[in-house]
Amino acid sequence: MEKLIKMLSNTVGDAFIKCGYEKNFGNVSASDRPDLCQFQCNGALSASKKYKKSPIRIANEILELLKKNSLFESISSAGPGFININIKDSVLADYLNNMSRDSKCGCAETDKPLTIIVDYGGANVAKPLHVGHIRAAVIGEAIKRMHRFLGNNVIGDVHLGDWGLQIGMVISELKRRMPELPYFIENYDGEYPITPPFTIDELENIYPAANALAKSNDEVMEECRKFTFDLQMGNRGYIALWKHILDVSVNDLKKIYDSLNVHFDLWLGESDCEKYIGEMIEYLKTNNYMYESNGALVIDVAEEGDSHNIPPIIILKSNGATLYSTTDLATIWQRIRDYEPDKIIYVVDKRQSLHFEQVFRCAKKTKIADENLSFDFIGFGTMNGKDGKPFKTREGGVMRLQDLIKNIQNSVLKKLDSDKEFSEQEINNIAAKVGLSALKYGDLSNQVTKDYIFDIEKFSSFEGNTGPYILYTIVRIKSILKKAGAEKNYCVTHLMHEPKSLYERELMLKLSKFNDSVEYSTYENAPNKLCEYIYDLSNAYNRFYHSSKIISESDIEQRNSWLSLSSLTCKVLETSVDLLGIEVPERM
Repeated sequence: MEKLIKMLSNTVGDAFIKCGYEKNFGNVSASDRPDLCQFQCNGALSASKKYKKSPIRIANEILELLKKNSLFESISSAGPGFININIKDSVLADYLNNMSRDSKCGCAETDKPLTIIVDYGGANVAKPLHVGHIRAAVIGEAIKRMHRFLGNNVIGDVHLGDWGLQIGMVISELKRRMPELPYFIENYDGEYPITPPFTIDELENIYPAANALAKSNDEVMEECRKFTFDLQMGNRGYIALWKHILDVSVNDLKKIYDSLNVHFDLWLGESDCEKYIGEMIEYLKTNNYMYESNGALVIDVAEEGDSHNIPPIIILKSNGATLYSTTDLATIWQRIRDYEPDKIIYVVDKRQSLHFEQVFRCAKKTKIADENLSFDFIGFGTMNGKDGKPFKTREGGVMRLQDLIKNIQNSVLKKLDSDKEFSEQEINNIAAKVGLSALKYGDLSNQVTKDYIFDIEKFSSFEGNTGPYILYTIVRIKSILKKAGAEKNYCVTHLMHEPKSLYERELMLKLSKFNDSVEYSTYENAPNKLCEYIYDLSNAYNRFYHSSKIISESDIEQRNSWLSLSSLTCKVLETSVDLLGIEVPERM
């Protein structure tokens, strides 16, 4: 379905062509001054420079052609050459009725679907998820859902950290605690146990202990590096232990991500590209892309005109060990071979921007990735406490993600209407969904690249720009439809009429911009813009609701029109929050 803004731009653009100007000068946008007009065209100002005419003269030429057009209620020039536009209410009503018949509320799928891999999550096995993991999970999930909604073939990959030094640390600590395990017996040729020698709780205790000891003792750290190297070289016992670590960790991670309504298509990690590293290294050597520096094999990726220092990327250390740069490059190698992507989107902490700039440049320079493959680095800021520092527990430690989820759900529980009769199961279900909306919307409503303050009281409030407020609006509309005996898709069978009031018109105009908002949010990888739209739409509906007696309206045609408008608003809001990975309770 064509966007309303595009339909208007085509009409005004055609007028520019008829007057002897380029069509692109007729682009229409939402008005900067909605108190003056609904839409505006500023093209006459730009055209005046090219055609050496005054902008007001050009604007008036366009007006003469458009004044009698059936789309416009009024069209006028203002200032030095702005064109102010108001469309007819009948045009707006027709547009919304067409939206209501469309399964995606007017959002057209792309004509040229891309294969897109979204790399997000980035959890490390053997470690519990903490608050630092929330942004990658919820931002990546939203980006994946939005691109998929518009018809792209999207693959979400958790890309686990499962092959690095932390594994060597865990193996080292296990040997100190349980040296009798068969995994540590040299030349052991028997079968290793099927059951892991630890639970998830024990594993999550082992890593911090190992990490603390290694950081305080150089000999232990060197031992951890040796265990890591031996693992990567195929030590049979360590491989068996690593598989136990992976199984136990992934089972737990899936439960937590499921509770966040975050779902991955691929559960791959650094280890999955290991089998490609040999052939990749051989390719790089054969084509003379690498050179030796202090025993290490490196590739220069600096380019003329760089405004900052871009050091060479290290592919192999002097002892033959691989690094994150090696596995990230090999992962690109693997993804190209297995999925032939058009785009790979990385949702990663912005502090890793230099690393990924090196990797992306290396992939292009070595022709591992051709010119048609694009890389998007979405570097997110940190979630901070009220002190402006990274969010911590009261004791000053890093808060586990499970604890954060529990805390915000408890905050929501305290604010739910105690007068309503909920069963214990229902109220817990409501608190879980509303709590997650508070957590996820609180994150996603902020610009991705910016740090933000996590305020549990503010985010869990049922008023203001919050997840609970958005959900409350949706539940309110559902309640109205239920009381009126109107089904959810009432708008499909009952037409919306021309608006009768300022608030009704405002709501209808906001609904007409849904497809434009989704497209912009998707292709700019900006979930915060969709949040902004949802909040504005919720406010517009609530103003309309308070100004109209929907259920008690005696004029049946008018009542049906308002119920249809409510139904479409509900559908747009539910679709929008689903794109953000937020679930809606039946009541609150």
